[in-house]
Amino acid sequence: MNTKAIRYNISSKEKYKRVIAAVHMVYRLVNSTFSTKELLIRLTRIICQLVGASSSCVHVLDDKGKHLKLIAVFNGKINILYERKADLAKATKDERSVVQGATIVRDRFIGLPLVSEENIGAIFMRRRPTQKPFEDFDREVLTVLAEEVVIAVRNLQLQELQQKVILDSIKSMGKFFANQGVQEFCQHAPAYYKIVQCLAEKMGMNEKDTEALEYASILHDAGSIDVPYHILSKQGRLTPAEFREIRRHPEKSVELIRPVSFLKPVLPIILYHHERYDGKGYPSGLRGEEIPLGARVMAVVDAAEAMLTRRPYKREISASRMTQEIRRQSGAQFDPKVVEAFCGLCDQTKFRKYLSIIGT
Repeated sequence: MNTKAIRYNISSKEKYKRVIAAVHMVYRLVNSTFSTKELLIRLTRIICQLVGASSSCVHVLDDKGKHLKLIAVFNGKINILYERKADLAKATKDERSVVQGATIVRDRFIGLPLVSEENIGAIFMRRRPTQKPFEDFDREVLTVLAEEVVIAVRNLQLQELQQKVILDSIKSMGKFFANQGVQEFCQHAPAYYKIVQCLAEKMGMNEKDTEALEYASILHDAGSIDVPYHILSKQGRLTPAEFREIRRHPEKSVELIRPVSFLKPVLPIILYHHERYDGKGYPSGLRGEEIPLGARVMAVVDAAEAMLTRRPYKREISASRMTQEIRRQSGAQFDPKVVEAFCGLCDQTKFRKYLSIIGT
């Protein structure tokens, strides 16, 4: 009798430790993940690790609960993320049942709904026929996980919604720029963003840094709002005082967006995108790799855009002449590696199309 009790206590202790480990792993995951997509991808791996599943899948519904907007899969080897909206009616019968609130437990398949105030999705786990069946304890561990995941997904969705509202508000500033006489940028902004995106990818920047660079492409001249219109629209040569006012706009842009906490990674890009590789730029005279990579990328794209666009004080130039000038400034104004990547992209038809949009 004592032997049985000891065995039971050890088993219970191990189970308790597994539950604590599961909660701790999800807690660490949630606190180190800042997007729903990344959370789902990493979660599928953790599920397989914790319960010995051969594959796992997480479905997330759209706001109306009628379509699947995200499906993250781990097949035991690689992660796959599907972002296209999928009709729930096309899902399997089991998938529909679980997403709509049912729990399904079979020998080698478990489906658990993710339920907040309403159903937001589901988690599915599978084991191969050669593996042992799931036990009740596996379901209990996954139920604890599901509760943690619901909170994490809802919080991230609300955060992303808030970010979208803020970014939409920021983009609407383009209308203000148009009223200030900067209509050209508003007209070709989508092409500008695409050029930034392509160059970031060519430079091997990760998803988070690329996202920061895209935000910076929207916001990098926000400080121009505070520059008097007569300076922005001046056709003649700027006076030293007027040029000093222009040079202050990166710092003004940073002051404008600093209160928005999620845009913190964007600040160095905006602040330093007028630095020069040779150290003769502004506002801090940084040189070489002291300048953040995002700012070095932005410097090239911003210069290309300026050369391709007609301004009150100058005429536009052709794309071929712009490329020549970018090459000429390699190692002086611009990072040679960024210049090489940019000029390489200029050989691609799609990239040249984006440049031509800016030049129209």
